[in-house]
Amino acid sequence: MADATFGTPAELVPSYKQTILQSNYIDFTDASHEQWAQENMPDIYEDEVERYGNRTLSGFLEMMGAEYPLESDQVIWTEQGRLHLSYDNVTVAADGSGANVLSMTGTTTHAVRKGQTIVITDGTTTVRAFVTAGQEDDNTELTVECYTNATGLVDAGLPTTADACKFFVFGSEFNKGTVGMDSSIDPEINVFNVKPIITKDNYTVNGSDTAQIGWVNVSTEGGDSGNMWYLKASGDTKTRFNDYLEMSLLESVEATNANLAVKGTQGYFSAVESRGITASDMFDAAGDVISDFRALTKELDKQGSIEENMLYLNRDSSNTFDEGLAAANSYGSGGTSYGVFQNSEDMALNLGFSGVRVGSYDFYKSDWKYLNDGATRGSFTDVKGTLVPAGTVSVYDQMMGQNIRRPFLHVRYRAKGAVNRKLMTTVLGLAAGTSDLDAMSLELLSERALVTQAANNFAIFQ
Repeated sequence: MADATFGTPAELVPSYKQTILQSNYIDFTDASHEQWAQENMPDIYEDEVERYGNRTLSGFLEMMGAEYPLESDQVIWTEQGRLHLSYDNVTVAADGSGANVLSMTGTTTHAVRKGQTIVITDGTTTVRAFVTAGQEDDNTELTVECYTNATGLVDAGLPTTADACKFFVFGSEFNKGTVGMDSSIDPEINVFNVKPIITKDNYTVNGSDTAQIGWVNVSTEGGDSGNMWYLKASGDTKTRFNDYLEMSLLESVEATNANLAVKGTQGYFSAVESRGITASDMFDAAGDVISDFRALTKELDKQGSIEENMLYLNRDSSNTFDEGLAAANSYGSGGTSYGVFQNSEDMALNLGFSGVRVGSYDFYKSDWKYLNDGATRGSFTDVKGTLVPAGTVSVYDQMMGQNIRRPFLHVRYRAKGAVNRKLMTTVLGLAAGTSDLDAMSLELLSERALVTQAANNFAIFQ
């Protein structure tokens, strides 16, 4: 029988296990490995080179939120609707009797009542009107009379183009001796829910391999170090799994495909894209950074107007952020009058900014490693950053039986009594009777969901 032969790969790829593979075979006679074929064997560095630095990607949810136990299969919460009534995409049309009718778009209904007063605009012309017939029929239309034009809203300058106008209610008016408001307004309650997902991983090493030694010294982001290869591999598995726990809550979507056995969950990006602010062309050009912030604050004014906000950006957006603020600096040639050590020519010049105040808002900037890492979203361009409001919201906690304050963004994990599925770690095979297989097995499991409350105050930059 002929001896086994191995081709030489272009680049050696080490294996976690001491397994004979083509990818990790060193051919001492091959020219590409001539450094191994010298008369005197070279010195071999025992320490593993950390070529990618700290490889962990998690930390975003830990910094911006908190974690709380969950007993059921879903989390349900309610959020307030707006206090005042306003409607977009409204069509102005004249009915047969000459009175003006405002028609809602599609299946949209309104809660405007007879006797209320409204402001209507198409962006150019603004008209005040009195509601003569409000909540009736299917609540998709209301009849009004213009305060300043007896012939109607069209003659007052409003167009009849479909969906061209919008309006809001600013009050009401009644004559002496008349009855009051016909009906009442029920508060708008928005109900949301999210379901936890189960995430698993494992690592297995043959029992005989656990006794092998002679590997290089290694270190991991979790603090493990040593020269036993299976410790390195298990440490990497746990580190990778911790990253997956956060990445799953960032990227997941609810499944609508009936062919899938799993149901998914609403992750961070999905929640903000569907219920929050989606901003395009943010931080694309240094010269537009100030105007970008002005536009962003106008959007935040329409929402909760939360004063302090965190910006997590990728490298390109972060650089543009810094360049734009530097260009706005008028106290030095080329915008170099900012930095550390009074910016002495012999000292360091700080070319970055950690925050900015625009109007009544404070924005604190941080690089988001997840958007820069080449193995994840570093090669994608659809998400350039995100805005997260810094604050808490009051919610009723069923487990505690009282109202408590929680961050807008927080994680719920499955737990009750002695059972805690936040991060279950099971090691099999190290003790007699724990496994029939001659191997050590590390089993990892977690069941959790991400709650994004008041998502209208969050933003995704695309």
